[in-house]
Amino acid sequence: MSKAKELREMSEEQLDTELTQTQQELFRLRLQASTEKLDAPSNLRKLRRTIARMKTIAHEKALASK
Repeated sequence: MSKAKELREMSEEQLDTELTQTQQELFRLRLQASTEKLDAPSNLRKLRRTIARMKTIAHEKALASK
């Protein structure tokens, strides 16, 4: 999990790549949750918040570049 400071230091391409990987990981965890083989349900919440943080920072960067 990345801190906001670390995410802000990334380039836009790195941030997009990290966002895609995190979304794929969330998808895998949701599948595990549906088959009741999820070890730590709190990981779903952490990943959702990380994705939201990444999208927020990407939006901030897009606004700053205008």
